[in-house]
Amino acid sequence: MSEITDDKPTSAPPPAKKGFSGLHVFGIVLLTIVATAGIGYWWLSHYVFPDNFEPVTLNASEQNSLNSKLNTLGIDTQGGGSAGPLKPEPYSEEGASREVRFSERELNGMLANNTDLAQRLAVDLSDDLLSAVLLVPFEKGFPVLGGRTVRVNAGVELSFANGRPLVKLKGVSLMGVPIPNAWLGNLKNVDLVNEFGASPGFWQSFAAGVDYIQVQDGRLLVRLKE
Repeated sequence: MSEITDDKPTSAPPPAKKGFSGLHVFGIVLLTIVATAGIGYWWLSHYVFPDNFEPVTLNASEQNSLNSKLNTLGIDTQGGGSAGPLKPEPYSEEGASREVRFSERELNGMLANNTDLAQRLAVDLSDDLLSAVLLVPFEKGFPVLGGRTVRVNAGVELSFANGRPLVKLKGVSLMGVPIPNAWLGNLKNVDLVNEFGASPGFWQSFAAGVDYIQVQDGRLLVRLKE
């Protein structure tokens, strides 16, 4: 009888498990520390210890255009008295424009007239949204934040719909952290004109006097009623 042999192939040994070497672990830890430090530095410098804003400086053409708009609104841009004494004249609305137009640069340029405010407040205009960034200094006796300047961001939706202006608070952030709606009186994303315009007061008067309002990228237009 022939001898029966077992011809089944022997299984290969399992591959050795590869793990992180000590050098790999050290590199990951070092990278994590550097990334955390960088993010922390950016957050502190951007929100807790932010630099003052650089005021917007209008060129001669932009300044002349802004002065013309302000003069139309009855705001003296000549420093007072340079145009000579006032002369009596009869009141008339004939030919008077009821539109107020400002660019984003003009709004920030007006802030530049107040050096301290210009360094602490900046306005941004985008489609249906007016945003503001404000640097708020806290007195030394204030808890936790005393003696520091923090960054506050806020956004308000401005548009016109159904024959009336629409005003909504989109939110407020403190040091990059959105403030809860409950802390804002639950006014976030609430149409303030619709909510409060039915009762006599500011919002009713505001809506009654605005014929049209539009915010576009870098532009603000307000048209008043007769």
